[in-house]
Amino acid sequence: MLRVISPDSLMPLATLDGIAGLPAGTVWIDMHSPTKDEEAFVERATGIQIPTREEMEEIEASSRLYTENGAIYMTATLATGIITEHPETQPVSFILTDRHLITLRYADVASFDRFAGHAERQPALCDTPGMALMHLVDAVVDRLADGFEHIGRDVDAISRAAFRRARGARQQRVSNLALQALLIRLGSAQDALSKARDSAASLNRALGYLMFAAPKDANLGPHIKTQMRDLASLTDTAGYIGNNLTFLLDAALGLISIEQNAVLKIFSVGAIVFMPPTLIAGIYGMNFERLPELQWTLGYPMALALMLMSAVLPYLFFRWRGWL
Repeated sequence: MLRVISPDSLMPLATLDGIAGLPAGTVWIDMHSPTKDEEAFVERATGIQIPTREEMEEIEASSRLYTENGAIYMTATLATGIITEHPETQPVSFILTDRHLITLRYADVASFDRFAGHAERQPALCDTPGMALMHLVDAVVDRLADGFEHIGRDVDAISRAAFRRARGARQQRVSNLALQALLIRLGSAQDALSKARDSAASLNRALGYLMFAAPKDANLGPHIKTQMRDLASLTDTAGYIGNNLTFLLDAALGLISIEQNAVLKIFSVGAIVFMPPTLIAGIYGMNFERLPELQWTLGYPMALALMLMSAVLPYLFFRWRGWL
């Protein structure tokens, strides 16, 4: 799908039939999962080469950031689906010329649609290709900041679930299912954080290249510095959240160890508690002809009382020492 934006209008090009070229005054050309015909149309209309999907997925900097025939090519990895709990990373290419801004993507990016809506209401956002790029990057960074805020709230909720119990209530054991769910939530938060941090780093590299590659008369320097400062603050936030996740993961593993030790302690105490009664029962179960208590009327009740006392006394002793 092609979507073209000028200072006067926003128009989706649903079909290329009967269209000889781009509408007059086109500033931004948004290519969303374009077909071969659409790519060929844009290449004819702008005179630049559109990178392939395979080229966009290259990870070396020379394949992502370069200038060719007067056009600045920048491919950044953008995180999507962080707020909707389905985080993914997708390569997105920004191609800046003196006449057009061309974006190429193969996934839905909410910030692009948000900026398109703003540009429709405020045409001045797309006065020039350079300013359209700056405002588009600003929308991407804002959406990325929302993603970091979402991850931070999720991490805080995990912390409350793990440690902030009701005061005055007796400490209850954490079930295995609850611990498993805690680890799953930690893994999901870490996955979203890593993708968001990768997106911030990728955008920062692209802006750093644009700082030196953009024409001086475009006056993009102050805008680029502002975006880079915002990305630096997001990177600091990512480090803070990452430290919290590491602590929560260590704490969760500690809780699992405590629960395992509690289960083993129950078996150990049970074995110790029933050891003296077993000893007494073993003594009176020996097959000797003469045991003084065998002929005594109260011998059987006495043996039962001894076994009960030998089980209760260790239990009370353990409770007194605070081992249970």
